[in-house]
Amino acid sequence: MLAFPLTTERFEVSPLAPADAARFTEYRPDPGTARFQSWTPAWSQADTATLIGAQPRGLRSQSGAWLQIAVRDRTSGALVGDVAVHALIDQPHTYELGVTIAPAHRGTGASTEALEALIDALFHRQHSHRLLAFTDTRNKPARRLFRRLGFRHEGCAVQADWFKGEWSSLDSWALLRSEHRPYVLR
Repeated sequence: MLAFPLTTERFEVSPLAPADAARFTEYRPDPGTARFQSWTPAWSQADTATLIGAQPRGLRSQSGAWLQIAVRDRTSGALVGDVAVHALIDQPHTYELGVTIAPAHRGTGASTEALEALIDALFHRQHSHRLLAFTDTRNKPARRLFRRLGFRHEGCAVQADWFKGEWSSLDSWALLRSEHRPYVLR
């Protein structure tokens, strides 16, 4: 099982908590943040409370659960973003990843650093077999991120997703445990 916190050079990565609610609610409604995500800019404090209240205590293989994980600055404790992991219900030891970084912290390497730690923990502590990610083809930063993390581009589903009132194309990414180059957890 995953054990938290995960500690990187700059961040502490652990499940989202009530203390994160105000900052989390602050960056989620940003239109640029919400553009390629499942929520809209109408995200509210009530949405945050519901999400935090529904967090699982652990992440079991094939549970179907999503775990929202805070990325906090180790020095200040400030929330800079979050990563998410989803235990696919129909595939053992297979997890989907997602990431959202607050606008002020984009381009700082926060998503790479946090996901490297989470990926390593999923492969070596959770004994995952395969990790997946799905990104909108227009989201160029996400494309660069998953390539940088060593994910293989497995395909593009062209105009296959009716999303926020328009057809969008999705890139699929995957990484097997046997392909992973370990990140050293601190």
